[in-house]
Amino acid sequence: MTTELDTLATALYVRVDDLLKSAPELVPWRPKVGIAPTLSDAELVTLAVLSALLGFHCERRWVRYAHAELRGMFPYVPQQSGYGKRLRRSIGLVMAVVRVLACDTALWSDEVWVADSTPVECGRSVETARRSALAGWAEYGYCASHSRYFWGLRLHLVCTLGGLPVLFALSGAKADEREVLLAMLAAAPRVLSEHPHQTIIADRQYYGRAFERELADRALTLLRPARAGEAERAGAHLFKPLRQTIESINQTFKGQLDLERHGGRSRAGVIVRIFIKVLALTAAVWHNDKTGQPIK
Repeated sequence: MTTELDTLATALYVRVDDLLKSAPELVPWRPKVGIAPTLSDAELVTLAVLSALLGFHCERRWVRYAHAELRGMFPYVPQQSGYGKRLRRSIGLVMAVVRVLACDTALWSDEVWVADSTPVECGRSVETARRSALAGWAEYGYCASHSRYFWGLRLHLVCTLGGLPVLFALSGAKADEREVLLAMLAAAPRVLSEHPHQTIIADRQYYGRAFERELADRALTLLRPARAGEAERAGAHLFKPLRQTIESINQTFKGQLDLERHGGRSRAGVIVRIFIKVLALTAAVWHNDKTGQPIK
């Protein structure tokens, strides 16, 4: 690990520990009677973020690495089975930490958001699609950006232009992106109240009079490229450079955080592994913002 990563891990641990002290309702449920965990929840979240930032896709390999290399920072690391079980029970905490870190950055007040979705492949063979525990949620879909079919899910993102995740959700590969975006907005009324008259830049599949009317009812302005047969829309000169911004955010997840190599086999396993990657990106942006880095 580098000095910068050590600093990020220490700052993240302190922030999560303080959060759990001030909001104990975020602590994952556990029986009142029994042995108290040796690894704290703040240490667990920090370990999970480090695994994403260091590029580990296999929990077993990550636990072996942590036992060998990180005992100075984490005196106790559970075995792979215990680590995985605790991580799957910590989905709510992970989501809460994403929001807390995002709100604690200068990028949170940006007046422009970008919305898009990206594939999360969960398998390739026909046998996997039939027998997987994800069958029924994961499904076949098409990615127009890369001209490929895939079996899996889609990660829907609403981010600032600086790449800070504001809203995120997982859905089946064929889910209507407009419906998912509206559902994300409906599930986060506090975020909308903190960002009145926000502008959302999206791709051309976010279309429809009823859809745009619902966004307008939430005081949101939608900018998107014109579809075939439509007149040129406002802000058309911005779409090409900003499209690269959206693609660079997706590529950060895929190229640096290995989004599609999550290794999850159950719903809870996939969700927490994907959301840990969202948290890892948020933590990196938060750390760069707090340390005054020119690139967040």
